[in-house]
Amino acid sequence: MTEPHLGWLTLAATSLLVVANALLSLKFHLGVGRSMLVAGARMVVQLLLVGLLLKTIFTLGSPWLVAAVLLAMLGSAAWETRSRQRRRFAGHWGYSLGAGTISIAVIPVTALSMALLHPDPWFDPRFAIPMFGMVLGNAMSSVSVSLNAFNTAVVREQRGIEAQLALGATRGRAIGPIRSDALKTGIIPVINQMTAAGIITLPGMMTGQVLAGMSPFEAAQYQVFVLFLIAGASGFGAAVTVIAASWRVTDQRHRLRLDRLLRSD
Repeated sequence: MTEPHLGWLTLAATSLLVVANALLSLKFHLGVGRSMLVAGARMVVQLLLVGLLLKTIFTLGSPWLVAAVLLAMLGSAAWETRSRQRRRFAGHWGYSLGAGTISIAVIPVTALSMALLHPDPWFDPRFAIPMFGMVLGNAMSSVSVSLNAFNTAVVREQRGIEAQLALGATRGRAIGPIRSDALKTGIIPVINQMTAAGIITLPGMMTGQVLAGMSPFEAAQYQVFVLFLIAGASGFGAAVTVIAASWRVTDQRHRLRLDRLLRSD
């Protein structure tokens, strides 16, 4: 049986699908065609460079290089979280809130995964970097979606929140429903991902392992393991995010502090 091969012509052919979507955006005046093309080009450059970088890191096997890569990934995720907010916190909070909550969620979960897999050496980049990346990417999405939903809703419901505070409600009680809705918004995609796995779609990790020749059953076990890690990190990260945001958007005197949020551009 001939093994499939991905060449440059194959990748160029599939890139036409992105171009087609950009043309659809132009036809229907969606305004996302340019962003789609830029995202596609950026993805190609990023992934190819990462592939070359990881090849070098895997060869050298240095724990310091692994740590540097993980920190760079974490910093990029925090920046992406900040950039996705329609209403973000002013000052360093716009960056540090996302960085802190993502770190709190991702680092312990990744450490747990390495402890359970017990690779040799313990920092083996073939395990540490991909595992960290999968957990980080999903946690970042949950954190950014929850934070954006929370901040947007707080601005929208300003009068209702201030009315409750004026009547003697605590900040936790006044913002509680918004906090719950924002948290649910961030967690639902993870629930959908787990629900659809194996029936509607074969997740990326399982598909890649099957294509690489691993037993489908063993690949499914690995995918279950990863999805549990993703669910834990995403849910915990989203919860910590909305709690931190609710405290930042109010003060100790139970006043709403929208001055701490930057206005939309």
